[in-house]
Amino acid sequence: MSAPSGRGVPLSYGDYEAEVVEVGAGLRALRKQRRELVDGYAPTQMCSGGRGQVLTPWPNRVADGRYEFGGTTYQLPLSEAAAGNAIHGLTRWVNWSLLDRSPASARWGYSLHPQPGYPFELDLTVDYTLSDKGLRVQTAAVNVGAVAAPYGQGAHPYLTVGRRIDECELTLSATTKAASDQRGLPGDPEPVIGGPFDFAEARLIRDTTFDDPFGGVTEGQVALLRDPDSGRSAALCVDSTYRWVQLFSGDKLPDRPRCALAVEPMTCPVNAFNSGVDLIILEPGATHQGTFAISGS
Repeated sequence: MSAPSGRGVPLSYGDYEAEVVEVGAGLRALRKQRRELVDGYAPTQMCSGGRGQVLTPWPNRVADGRYEFGGTTYQLPLSEAAAGNAIHGLTRWVNWSLLDRSPASARWGYSLHPQPGYPFELDLTVDYTLSDKGLRVQTAAVNVGAVAAPYGQGAHPYLTVGRRIDECELTLSATTKAASDQRGLPGDPEPVIGGPFDFAEARLIRDTTFDDPFGGVTEGQVALLRDPDSGRSAALCVDSTYRWVQLFSGDKLPDRPRCALAVEPMTCPVNAFNSGVDLIILEPGATHQGTFAISGS
């Protein structure tokens, strides 16, 4: 019997071990010294809550699944039907091909062909590499079509240090937050300095609820989740292509509310296909590449 997420590829290097999967080229598990750094799922389970999924050719939501590009209006399938949105791209439930692997690395590839709502053609790759610095994830897209394509990319890891996030400290390097409405669509970004979402200095999360995009992200460490009692930590770092991060405290998850903190690096904010904010325009033949990393202590 096959696993719900298809073929799993185990990786290991020193104190780190991980498993990446065929369906969606997702990250199912990541550990350091056998302690979980991401809240994943069992090999016998289907991925839930977006855990470890790659989000492309857009991260998060497109309002009403509708957008205009190049003078044409397009309609995407409403994959979040209850809220009337298209969510998390088009590749997280498809089988990716394993292009290369070693004991510490794996490369997945997928050809995204033109389809209703997104009549553009991309060749996609995701590279996972373990080292003594943790897990490095590099995602690339090449426009192999004849016309320019709108593009954004993200990922959906849930950081964990083995206890409820209410009891954990968070350090967050972001300067703005766009509050989301009931449909998960953001308003205008506002400064976080001095407010309830200012985590520039490490402090307890307590009952803070997250489900919003944060901006002002720069290259380096974006988020550090830490258990103040044990000293265990999980950190996410990004390169300069990731200007946004979506935080989600999992309050709405029916199985594991507030057990981990989703820290989702994004090249553009929610609904960028409509707002145009940091939306990438991939010209024919052009390549976009971004890298983030997860480490622990």
